[in-house]
Amino acid sequence: MELDENALSRIIVEAAIEVHRELGGPGLLESVYEEALVCELTLRGLSVERQQLVPIIYKTHVLATPLRLDLRVNKLVIVDPKAVTEWNPIFEAQMLTYLRLTGLKLGLVINFGERLVKDGIHRVVNRL
Repeated sequence: MELDENALSRIIVEAAIEVHRELGGPGLLESVYEEALVCELTLRGLSVERQQLVPIIYKTHVLATPLRLDLRVNKLVIVDPKAVTEWNPIFEAQMLTYLRLTGLKLGLVINFGERLVKDGIHRVVNRL
């Protein structure tokens, strides 16, 4: 069964809550939450690409420095895990740039640095 972006986002949010419940937070490095989230999403049967390099095209030129996506789930949703104590609105702006450059429609910025991770989940949409 094919899942759309909204169905995937629900599963990703549930997985993030489970990771936060299991590991606690705040307090750990972003890379720890990212790795645990990959495990949890994989356990739920999703395909996850981690630290995916995406070429950046400027006009007709491929730039030497690619975009590095933290996570791409089922090739449809970008996930950018954070572990910060203070939210910065630039995180959402960055996600919108990632979505435009990849042509994808939905990104989730998940801040595991919040006391309750559900308060740190931000949906960013690009023409969804």
